Amino acid sequence: MSGRAELRTDLVVIGAGIAGLTAALSAAERGLDVVVLNKGPQWRPGDAEHSTSTYYAQGGIAVVDPDAHDDSVDQHVNDTLAVGAGLTEAVATHPILSDGWPAVTQLVDRGADFDTGDDGRFRRTREGGHSVRRIIHAGGDATGAHVQAALGANADDSPVAILYDSWASDVLIADGRVAGASFVTAGERRVAWAPTVLLATGGVGHVFSATTNPAGATGDGIALALRAGAQVADLEFVQFHPTMLYVPGARGRRTLVSEAVRGEGGRLVDANGDPVTAGVHPRGDLAPRDVVARAVTAAMERTGADSVYLDISGVDGFEKRFPTVTAGVRASGLGIFGGRLPVVPGAHYLCGGIVTDADGQTTVPGLLAAGETARTGLHGANRLASNSLLEGLVMGRRAASRAAECADRAVPDAEVPAVGTARSCERARLQDEMSKHVALDRVGDGLAEVSDFLAGAPEAVRGGLRSAEDAALLLTARAIVAAARAREESRGCHQRADFPDQNPNAVSRSFVLAGDDLIPVGERTVPGF
Repeated sequence: MSGRAELRTDLVVIGAGIAGLTAALSAAERGLDVVVLNKGPQWRPGDAEHSTSTYYAQGGIAVVDPDAHDDSVDQHVNDTLAVGAGLTEAVATHPILSDGWPAVTQLVDRGADFDTGDDGRFRRTREGGHSVRRIIHAGGDATGAHVQAALGANADDSPVAILYDSWASDVLIADGRVAGASFVTAGERRVAWAPTVLLATGGVGHVFSATTNPAGATGDGIALALRAGAQVADLEFVQFHPTMLYVPGARGRRTLVSEAVRGEGGRLVDANGDPVTAGVHPRGDLAPRDVVARAVTAAMERTGADSVYLDISGVDGFEKRFPTVTAGVRASGLGIFGGRLPVVPGAHYLCGGIVTDADGQTTVPGLLAAGETARTGLHGANRLASNSLLEGLVMGRRAASRAAECADRAVPDAEVPAVGTARSCERARLQDEMSKHVALDRVGDGLAEVSDFLAGAPEAVRGGLRSAEDAALLLTARAIVAAARAREESRGCHQRADFPDQNPNAVSRSFVLAGDDLIPVGERTVPGF
């Protein structure tokens, strides 16, 4: 390739959300040369269309103030373990949550402005699964937008090189280690040689027909990692948020109605006005998300209605406290003046992902992962609300430290594959099949049917971004289905109607891509708690 098409750097970051930009900024502060690949155009505050998942995070950041009298890291750990349904790993959870306060402090130093009370301390709210009010927020329910803006402004003023409209096609491997990444920008194929590559690509929401995720959440990181030989685990645990705004006939991203609305007095009622979660869980509407999502589904089946309703009449100053939700409702053509918002469960968060250690290192040397695309052990079988931004902050900082340790390693030349072909199919058909068979409730026959459908998808050239995303969606969907078929029990986000009981042994399974097949390579029992 020509010299113009190649560059050399210390770290390539794929993704520009909270984990990716935190890692990039932290690495640059350590003196590393950093290149960030962002498959969207240059982002500016308020640009929702080209935003990351971080931008859409409404609830906030769950973090314990060291001076708090009614909370502790141990209490936060206990809440996280309880929601994780036996698969959250305490050895990973405690260090991540302990590092939360320093990470948030650094974020504030970088310009993030969280809401405070008259005493100058952070205002805090409560969401599902939390035993106390420990979630800090910004702009009411615009936490993610504020965080994205602060990190983006820092990146613009830093030596970090951000390449926009640039999508990664492959992680390059030489002698069993990472050698960089190939990518496409402005229609040109390029290579960034580097000893370390960080995958921080976000989630997989567009595997399903309706999701709270932005358009770019197409499983890119999972697909890149699998093709590079890395292990993935616990992909069957896809969390469905119980309160996605219901808009008849809508496909793709829909407005999230923050869980914090219920924390501030909102109530879930069915079409008849009866409480949705009565008798379901001691915490009622603030039970873990999988519990509430299933209660919502049961209420819809019981009444024959297309949705349930979130009664916001008891929330003081709703429009001021939740401006993002208000704007999303109005943009969808609905109003808030009736005091009830129609809501349904929607694909929201991937609890599993690319297997990493405590520093973000995957099973491929030099390949790191952080944020939603990674599986650290923090989320287990179901994520505790507002732990995601915290994990992105902490693991982004740790990934930067790991990259600094590898910066002086020589990078051998690697074969740069052609973009080539991969299995893919018409996106709406894939989403409909996954939504029908692999959403909140699953059975073996349905999983087998969608598995056969995905395996029969034809090869297509990954020539442009859309075709590359379609290939990533299909490979990611195949991995989710393989994991769901292997888990013959019901646990957390994963419910099998044909295996309704929970296995007494909490087992985490890893898979790799071998040729065209996804095969299990590890099974590890997670100690009880």
